[in-house]
Amino acid sequence: MGDRKRILIVDDEPANRDLLEALLTGMGHATELAADGYQALAQLRLGFDLILLDVMMPHLDGFEVARRVRGGTECPDTPICMVTTLSGKEERLRAVEAGANDLIAKPVDQTELKVRTASLLRTKAAQDALQRHQAELEATVARRTEALRQALQEMAEAQRRTHQAQLETIERLALAAELKDADTALHLKRMSHYCHVLARGLKLSPPECELLLHASPMHDVGKIGIPDAILLKPGQLDAAEWQIMRTHTEIGARILGESTSELLQAGEILARTHHEKWDGSGYPRGLSGAAIPRWGRIAAVADVFDALTSRRPYKEPFPTETAFQIMREGRATHFDPGVLAVFFDNLDAVLAIKERYREPAAAEPPTQPP
Repeated sequence: MGDRKRILIVDDEPANRDLLEALLTGMGHATELAADGYQALAQLRLGFDLILLDVMMPHLDGFEVARRVRGGTECPDTPICMVTTLSGKEERLRAVEAGANDLIAKPVDQTELKVRTASLLRTKAAQDALQRHQAELEATVARRTEALRQALQEMAEAQRRTHQAQLETIERLALAAELKDADTALHLKRMSHYCHVLARGLKLSPPECELLLHASPMHDVGKIGIPDAILLKPGQLDAAEWQIMRTHTEIGARILGESTSELLQAGEILARTHHEKWDGSGYPRGLSGAAIPRWGRIAAVADVFDALTSRRPYKEPFPTETAFQIMREGRATHFDPGVLAVFFDNLDAVLAIKERYREPAAAEPPTQPP
Protein backbone atom coordinates (compact mmCIF):
# COMPACT_ATOMS: atom_id res chain seq x y z
CA MET A 1 0.00 0.00 0.00
CA GLY A 2 1.15 3.53 -0.79
CA ASP A 3 1.20 4.80 2.83
CA ARG A 4 3.09 1.81 4.24
CA LYS A 5 6.22 3.04 6.04
CA ARG A 6 9.14 1.24 7.66
CA ILE A 7 9.52 1.94 11.38
CA LEU A 8 12.27 0.71 13.72
CA ILE A 9 11.13 -0.01 17.29
CA VAL A 10 13.94 0.04 19.88
CA ASP A 11 13.11 -1.07 23.44
CA ASP A 12 14.72 -3.52 25.84
CA GLU A 13 11.31 -4.61 27.19
CA PRO A 14 9.64 -7.28 25.01
CA ALA A 15 6.18 -6.24 26.12
CA ASN A 16 6.77 -2.66 25.02
CA ARG A 17 8.13 -3.79 21.66
CA ASP A 18 5.15 -6.09 21.11
CA LEU A 19 2.66 -3.35 21.99
CA LEU A 20 4.20 -0.80 19.66
CA GLU A 21 4.49 -3.38 16.89
CA ALA A 22 0.82 -4.30 17.22
CA LEU A 23 -0.29 -0.66 17.15
CA LEU A 24 1.87 0.30 14.19
CA THR A 25 1.08 -2.75 12.07
CA GLY A 26 -2.56 -2.00 12.78
CA MET A 27 -1.98 1.40 11.22
CA GLY A 28 -0.59 -0.29 8.10
CA HIS A 29 3.13 0.18 8.71
CA ALA A 30 5.99 -2.33 8.50
CA THR A 31 8.15 -2.69 11.60
CA GLU A 32 11.56 -3.99 12.64
CA LEU A 33 12.43 -4.66 16.28
CA ALA A 34 15.66 -4.05 18.21
CA ALA A 35 16.22 -5.14 21.81
CA ASP A 36 19.04 -2.68 22.56
CA GLY A 37 21.03 0.19 21.10
CA TYR A 38 23.69 -1.95 19.46
CA GLN A 39 21.13 -3.99 17.57
CA ALA A 40 19.34 -0.80 16.51
CA LEU A 41 22.52 0.76 15.10
CA ALA A 42 23.31 -2.44 13.20
CA GLN A 43 19.82 -2.49 11.64
CA LEU A 44 20.04 1.06 10.28
CA ARG A 45 21.39 -0.35 7.04
CA LEU A 46 17.89 -1.66 6.33
CA GLY A 47 16.61 1.90 5.96
CA PHE A 48 13.71 3.38 7.91
CA ASP A 49 11.20 6.21 7.72
CA LEU A 50 10.96 6.60 11.51
CA ILE A 51 12.71 5.37 14.67
CA LEU A 52 10.77 4.88 17.94
CA LEU A 53 13.47 4.86 20.61
CA ASP A 54 13.24 3.95 24.28
CA VAL A 55 15.40 6.07 26.59
CA MET A 56 16.18 3.84 29.56
CA MET A 57 18.11 0.89 28.09
CA PRO A 58 21.24 -0.99 29.22
CA HIS A 59 24.61 -0.52 27.51
CA LEU A 60 23.58 2.36 25.24
CA ASP A 61 20.72 4.53 26.43
CA GLY A 62 18.39 6.26 23.99
CA PHE A 63 20.27 9.55 24.16
CA GLU A 64 23.51 7.91 23.02
CA VAL A 65 21.76 5.91 20.29
CA ALA A 66 20.18 9.11 18.94
CA ARG A 67 23.55 10.86 18.92
CA ARG A 68 25.14 8.00 16.99
CA VAL A 69 22.29 7.93 14.47
CA ARG A 70 22.69 11.65 13.82
CA GLY A 71 26.45 11.36 13.56
CA GLY A 72 26.39 8.31 11.30
CA THR A 73 25.88 7.83 7.58
CA GLU A 74 23.09 5.27 7.40
CA CYS A 75 19.98 7.24 8.49
CA PRO A 76 21.21 10.65 9.72
CA ASP A 77 18.00 12.45 8.71
CA THR A 78 15.47 9.83 9.79
CA PRO A 79 13.03 11.25 12.36
CA ILE A 80 13.54 9.96 15.91
CA CYS A 81 10.72 9.84 18.45
CA MET A 82 11.72 9.07 22.04
CA VAL A 83 9.31 6.82 23.94
CA THR A 84 9.92 7.41 27.64
CA THR A 85 8.59 7.63 31.14
CA LEU A 86 10.83 10.64 31.75
CA SER A 87 8.87 13.86 31.86
CA GLY A 88 11.25 16.40 33.34
CA LYS A 89 12.41 19.47 31.44
CA GLU A 90 16.07 18.42 31.69
CA GLU A 91 15.42 15.01 30.12
CA ARG A 92 13.40 16.56 27.31
CA LEU A 93 16.19 19.03 26.58
CA ARG A 94 18.70 16.16 26.54
CA ALA A 95 16.51 14.35 24.02
CA VAL A 96 16.41 17.36 21.71
CA GLU A 97 20.16 17.92 22.04
CA ALA A 98 20.77 14.27 21.17
CA GLY A 99 18.79 14.66 17.94
CA ALA A 100 15.25 13.57 18.80
CA ASN A 101 12.41 15.17 16.82
CA ASP A 102 9.59 14.35 19.25
CA LEU A 103 8.71 12.48 22.45
CA ILE A 104 5.87 10.15 23.44
CA ALA A 105 5.15 9.40 27.08
CA LYS A 106 4.74 5.89 28.46
CA PRO A 107 2.30 4.25 28.76
CA VAL A 108 1.72 4.83 25.05
CA ASP A 109 -1.67 6.18 24.02
CA GLN A 110 -2.79 4.81 20.64
CA THR A 111 -4.25 8.11 19.44
CA GLU A 112 -1.15 10.08 20.44
CA LEU A 113 1.06 7.50 18.76
CA LYS A 114 -0.93 7.74 15.56
CA VAL A 115 -0.92 11.54 15.48
CA ARG A 116 2.77 11.97 16.31
CA THR A 117 4.03 9.26 13.96
CA ALA A 118 1.84 10.61 11.15
CA SER A 119 3.33 14.08 11.63
CA LEU A 120 6.91 12.81 11.65
CA LEU A 121 6.30 10.57 8.64
CA ARG A 122 4.83 13.50 6.69
CA THR A 123 7.96 15.50 7.44
CA LYS A 124 10.15 12.62 6.28
CA ALA A 125 8.06 12.18 3.11
CA ALA A 126 8.36 15.90 2.29
CA GLN A 127 12.13 15.75 2.84
CA ASP A 128 12.41 12.69 0.59
CA ALA A 129 10.30 14.40 -2.09
CA LEU A 130 12.58 17.45 -2.00
CA GLN A 131 15.64 15.26 -2.39
CA ARG A 132 14.03 13.44 -5.33
CA HIS A 133 13.20 16.76 -6.97
CA GLN A 134 16.77 17.95 -6.58
CA ALA A 135 18.02 14.70 -8.09
CA GLU A 136 15.73 15.17 -11.08
CA LEU A 137 17.03 18.70 -11.66
CA GLU A 138 20.58 17.38 -11.74
CA ALA A 139 19.77 14.39 -13.94
CA THR A 140 20.72 16.03 -17.26
CA VAL A 141 24.23 16.94 -16.13
CA ALA A 142 24.58 13.65 -14.29
CA ARG A 143 23.86 11.68 -17.48
CA ARG A 144 26.47 13.59 -19.45
CA THR A 145 29.14 13.21 -16.78
CA GLU A 146 28.49 9.63 -15.72
CA ALA A 147 31.41 8.17 -17.62
CA LEU A 148 33.77 10.92 -16.45
CA ARG A 149 32.63 10.57 -12.83
CA GLN A 150 33.44 6.87 -12.99
CA ALA A 151 36.91 7.72 -14.25
CA LEU A 152 37.39 10.15 -11.36
CA GLN A 153 36.23 7.58 -8.84
CA GLU A 154 38.82 5.20 -10.25
CA MET A 155 41.38 7.97 -9.96
CA ALA A 156 40.58 8.51 -6.29
CA GLU A 157 41.13 4.81 -5.66
CA ALA A 158 44.42 4.97 -7.59
CA GLN A 159 45.54 7.84 -5.36
CA ARG A 160 45.17 5.65 -2.31
CA ARG A 161 47.47 3.11 -3.93
CA THR A 162 50.17 5.28 -5.42
CA HIS A 163 50.69 8.92 -6.34
CA GLN A 164 51.87 7.96 -9.80
CA ALA A 165 48.69 6.07 -10.58
CA GLN A 166 46.69 9.18 -9.71
CA LEU A 167 48.70 11.33 -12.09
CA GLU A 168 48.14 8.82 -14.89
CA THR A 169 44.41 9.15 -14.34
CA ILE A 170 44.68 12.94 -14.58
CA GLU A 171 46.32 12.44 -17.97
CA ARG A 172 43.22 10.51 -19.04
CA LEU A 173 41.08 13.46 -17.98
CA ALA A 174 43.18 15.76 -20.15
CA LEU A 175 42.72 13.31 -23.03
CA ALA A 176 38.94 13.53 -22.61
CA ALA A 177 39.19 17.32 -22.92
CA GLU A 178 41.39 16.98 -26.01
CA LEU A 179 38.76 14.82 -27.71
CA LYS A 180 36.15 17.52 -26.96
CA ASP A 181 38.23 20.44 -28.23
CA ALA A 182 41.48 20.02 -30.16
CA ASP A 183 42.83 23.30 -28.77
CA THR A 184 42.35 22.26 -25.16
CA ALA A 185 45.25 19.81 -24.73
CA LEU A 186 48.07 22.33 -25.19
CA HIS A 187 46.04 24.95 -23.33
CA LEU A 188 45.97 22.60 -20.32
CA LYS A 189 49.74 22.08 -20.47
CA ARG A 190 50.45 25.79 -20.68
CA MET A 191 47.90 26.53 -17.99
CA SER A 192 49.40 24.05 -15.52
CA HIS A 193 52.95 25.33 -16.01
CA TYR A 194 51.92 29.00 -15.81
CA CYS A 195 50.16 28.24 -12.51
CA HIS A 196 53.24 26.43 -11.25
CA VAL A 197 55.45 29.45 -12.05
CA LEU A 198 53.05 31.78 -10.26
CA ALA A 199 52.77 29.49 -7.23
CA ARG A 200 56.54 29.38 -6.85
CA GLY A 201 56.76 33.16 -7.29
CA LEU A 202 54.20 33.59 -4.51
CA LYS A 203 56.41 31.42 -2.24
CA LEU A 204 53.84 28.68 -1.83
CA SER A 205 55.21 25.50 -0.27
CA PRO A 206 56.71 22.92 -2.66
CA PRO A 207 53.83 20.45 -2.05
CA GLU A 208 51.26 23.16 -2.81
CA CYS A 209 53.12 24.20 -5.96
CA GLU A 210 53.14 20.56 -7.09
CA LEU A 211 49.45 20.20 -6.26
CA LEU A 212 48.58 23.26 -8.33
CA LEU A 213 50.67 21.98 -11.25
CA HIS A 214 48.66 18.76 -11.42
CA ALA A 215 45.24 20.16 -10.45
CA SER A 216 45.10 23.16 -12.79
CA PRO A 217 44.52 21.09 -15.98
CA MET A 218 41.09 20.28 -14.51
CA HIS A 219 39.94 23.92 -14.38
CA ASP A 220 37.88 23.65 -17.58
CA VAL A 221 36.65 20.08 -17.24
CA GLY A 222 33.09 21.42 -16.99
CA LYS A 223 33.22 22.31 -20.70
CA ILE A 224 32.53 18.63 -21.32
CA GLY A 225 28.96 19.51 -20.33
CA ILE A 226 28.69 22.43 -22.80
CA PRO A 227 27.09 21.72 -26.22
CA ASP A 228 29.58 21.71 -29.11
CA ALA A 229 27.48 24.29 -30.97
CA ILE A 230 28.33 26.78 -28.23
CA LEU A 231 31.80 25.61 -27.22
CA LEU A 232 33.10 25.60 -30.81
CA LYS A 233 31.04 28.47 -32.21
CA PRO A 234 33.22 30.45 -34.68
CA GLY A 235 31.67 33.79 -33.70
CA GLN A 236 30.79 35.68 -30.55
CA LEU A 237 28.24 34.06 -28.26
CA ASP A 238 24.86 35.71 -27.82
CA ALA A 239 23.50 36.43 -24.34
CA ALA A 240 21.68 33.10 -23.98
CA GLU A 241 24.68 31.11 -25.21
CA TRP A 242 26.97 33.01 -22.87
CA GLN A 243 24.80 32.09 -19.88
CA ILE A 244 25.12 28.42 -20.85
CA MET A 245 28.88 28.73 -21.33
CA ARG A 246 29.26 30.26 -17.85
CA THR A 247 27.78 27.13 -16.30
CA HIS A 248 30.96 25.18 -17.09
CA THR A 249 32.43 26.43 -13.79
CA GLU A 250 29.71 24.85 -11.65
CA ILE A 251 29.51 21.75 -13.87
CA GLY A 252 33.26 21.22 -13.43
CA ALA A 253 33.01 21.75 -9.67
CA ARG A 254 30.14 19.26 -9.51
CA ILE A 255 32.11 16.67 -11.47
CA LEU A 256 35.12 17.01 -9.19
CA GLY A 257 33.26 17.59 -5.92
CA GLU A 258 32.75 15.40 -2.88
CA SER A 259 36.06 13.59 -3.28
CA THR A 260 38.46 12.64 -0.52
CA SER A 261 41.35 13.22 -2.94
CA GLU A 262 43.36 16.35 -2.19
CA LEU A 263 44.08 16.70 -5.90
CA LEU A 264 40.41 16.59 -6.90
CA GLN A 265 39.49 18.97 -4.09
CA ALA A 266 41.99 21.45 -5.55
CA GLY A 267 40.56 20.83 -9.03
CA GLU A 268 37.06 21.59 -7.73
CA ILE A 269 38.22 24.95 -6.35
CA LEU A 270 39.99 25.85 -9.59
CA ALA A 271 37.02 24.81 -11.74
CA ARG A 272 34.59 26.94 -9.74
CA THR A 273 36.71 30.07 -9.14
CA HIS A 274 39.02 30.66 -12.12
CA HIS A 275 36.51 33.11 -13.65
CA GLU A 276 36.00 35.16 -10.46
CA LYS A 277 37.41 38.70 -10.61
CA TRP A 278 39.20 40.77 -7.99
CA ASP A 279 36.50 43.49 -8.10
CA GLY A 280 33.61 41.03 -7.73
CA SER A 281 32.36 41.24 -11.32
CA GLY A 282 33.25 37.65 -12.20
CA TYR A 283 31.24 34.44 -12.07
CA PRO A 284 29.70 32.13 -10.95
CA ARG A 285 29.41 33.64 -7.45
CA GLY A 286 30.67 37.19 -7.76
CA LEU A 287 33.43 36.74 -5.17
CA SER A 288 35.89 39.57 -4.69
CA GLY A 289 39.34 40.21 -3.24
CA ALA A 290 40.66 37.72 -0.73
CA ALA A 291 37.30 35.92 -0.69
CA ILE A 292 38.42 34.31 -3.95
CA PRO A 293 40.57 31.27 -3.10
CA ARG A 294 44.21 31.91 -3.87
CA TRP A 295 44.33 29.06 -6.39
CA GLY A 296 41.45 30.68 -8.28
CA ARG A 297 43.28 34.02 -8.36
CA ILE A 298 46.39 32.30 -9.72
CA ALA A 299 44.41 30.39 -12.35
CA ALA A 300 42.62 33.59 -13.47
CA VAL A 301 45.93 35.22 -14.45
CA ALA A 302 47.23 32.10 -16.19
CA ASP A 303 43.96 31.39 -18.00
CA VAL A 304 43.44 34.92 -19.32
CA PHE A 305 47.01 35.22 -20.57
CA ASP A 306 46.68 31.94 -22.44
CA ALA A 307 43.26 32.89 -23.85
CA LEU A 308 44.61 36.22 -25.10
CA THR A 309 47.66 34.72 -26.80
CA SER A 310 45.98 31.62 -28.28
CA ARG A 311 43.78 31.03 -31.29
CA ARG A 312 40.12 30.39 -30.45
CA PRO A 313 37.19 29.51 -32.71
CA TYR A 314 36.02 33.11 -32.42
CA LYS A 315 39.36 35.00 -32.62
CA GLU A 316 43.02 35.07 -33.65
CA PRO A 317 45.74 35.34 -30.98
CA PHE A 318 46.72 38.79 -29.73
CA PRO A 319 50.36 39.83 -29.97
CA THR A 320 52.17 39.18 -26.71
CA GLU A 321 52.68 42.83 -25.84
CA THR A 322 49.03 43.58 -26.53
CA ALA A 323 48.11 40.78 -24.15
CA PHE A 324 50.47 42.24 -21.54
CA GLN A 325 48.81 45.65 -21.87
CA ILE A 326 45.31 44.16 -21.50
CA MET A 327 46.43 42.33 -18.37
CA ARG A 328 47.99 45.47 -16.89
CA GLU A 329 44.67 47.21 -17.42
CA GLY A 330 43.02 44.41 -15.44
CA ARG A 331 45.11 45.01 -12.33
CA ALA A 332 42.89 45.33 -9.22
CA THR A 333 39.76 44.85 -11.35
CA HIS A 334 40.10 41.44 -12.99
CA PHE A 335 43.31 40.29 -11.30
CA ASP A 336 44.80 40.10 -7.81
CA PRO A 337 47.51 42.81 -7.94
CA GLY A 338 49.97 40.60 -6.04
CA VAL A 339 49.54 37.63 -8.39
CA LEU A 340 49.75 39.88 -11.45
CA ALA A 341 53.00 41.40 -10.13
CA VAL A 342 54.51 37.91 -9.81
CA PHE A 343 53.39 37.16 -13.37
CA PHE A 344 55.31 40.16 -14.74
CA ASP A 345 58.30 39.36 -12.52
CA ASN A 346 58.56 35.95 -14.20
CA LEU A 347 57.99 36.77 -17.85
CA ASP A 348 61.04 34.82 -19.02
CA ALA A 349 59.63 31.61 -17.55
CA VAL A 350 56.11 32.40 -18.83
CA LEU A 351 57.29 33.03 -22.40
CA ALA A 352 59.45 29.88 -22.36
CA ILE A 353 56.36 27.84 -21.49
CA LYS A 354 54.34 29.61 -24.20
CA GLU A 355 56.96 28.75 -26.80
CA ARG A 356 57.40 25.16 -25.63
CA TYR A 357 53.68 24.36 -25.88
CA ARG A 358 52.67 26.62 -28.78
CA GLU A 359 50.00 25.46 -31.24
CA PRO A 360 51.77 23.77 -34.19
CA ALA A 361 49.81 25.59 -36.90
CA ALA A 362 49.59 28.93 -35.13
CA ALA A 363 52.08 31.65 -36.02
CA GLU A 364 51.79 34.57 -33.62
CA PRO A 365 51.53 38.04 -35.20
CA PRO A 366 54.65 40.15 -34.89
CA THR A 367 55.27 41.45 -31.40
CA GLN A 368 54.41 45.12 -31.03
CA PRO A 369 56.84 47.43 -29.28
CA PRO A 370 56.06 48.05 -25.58
